[in-house]
Amino acid sequence: MSSRPQTASTETPETPETPEIPVPLAREMPHPPHHRWLVVAGAGLVLMLLVRGFLIQSFYIPSGSMEPTLEPEDRILVNKIGVASSLQRGDLVVFDGTHTFADRAAGAGSDRGSAVGRALGAMASMFSIRLNESDYVKRVVGLPGDHVVCCDVKGLLTVNHIAVQEPYLYPGDKPSNETFDVSVPSERIWVMGDHRSDSADSRAHLGDPGGGMVRLDDVIGRAGMIYWPPDRAGVLGAPNSLAGIPASTTGERHN
Repeated sequence: MSSRPQTASTETPETPETPEIPVPLAREMPHPPHHRWLVVAGAGLVLMLLVRGFLIQSFYIPSGSMEPTLEPEDRILVNKIGVASSLQRGDLVVFDGTHTFADRAAGAGSDRGSAVGRALGAMASMFSIRLNESDYVKRVVGLPGDHVVCCDVKGLLTVNHIAVQEPYLYPGDKPSNETFDVSVPSERIWVMGDHRSDSADSRAHLGDPGGGMVRLDDVIGRAGMIYWPPDRAGVLGAPNSLAGIPASTTGERHN
C-alpha cells in the first residue's frame, strides 16, 4: 500500500491587521482670558459713548465767568434728557451759542454742531479735549414770559417784580453793572454768569439779533454735578431764591 507524501499547504496564513489609531479632531482653543476682558472693555466703551452722547455729557470749565459756583478746570456732568421742557430759574445750563453768543468768551468746552461733531465731542470729553468754543454755561435767570429788571432801588435784580437775593454771586460783585429791563419771549431764556463783572452773558448781547435771549432749542443740557477735581465734587441745584418765583401773570408762561 503506497502512501502519498504529505505536502505543505500553499495557503498563506493571514497577517493580523494593525489597528487604526483614531486621530483626535482639531478643537478650537478657548480665547485666553485677556481676550475676553478686551471684548468686555470694548463693549463698555461703546455703551459709555452712547450714554455720553445721548444721555449725559462731560464738559470742562475754561473760564471764570461762573465763579464761585464753577471754577476754571472744573469738570461737570450735563443731563441732556428733556431739559428744555423742565427748566427752572436758577438752573445751570450748557447751550450752543452759535446763534446768540458767537465770538464771545466761552463758558464750557466741548464740541457741538453736526451729528458727527457731537459724537466726536462725546469721545473728546472723555479726555477733556475742547474742539471749539461754541458752548457756554450760564445760570437761567428768566424763563419765557418773565420780566427781568436790574436794578431796583436797593440795587437788586428783580424777576416778575420780585427782588432776588443772589448768594451765588462772586464776592464783591453787584447783580449787574449794566441796567436792563427785558421781557423774555416765547421759546427763549435769559441767562447770566455768577461772576457778573467777568461774564459776557445775555447783557452783552442786548443789541444783537435776539436781544441776548438764548433759544430753548439751543440748550444742550442741565449741569447736574461737578465730578472733578474730587475736592470740589458735588451736586448742582437751582437756588430757592430764583426757583421759587411765580411765573409772570401778564407774560407768556413757560411750558
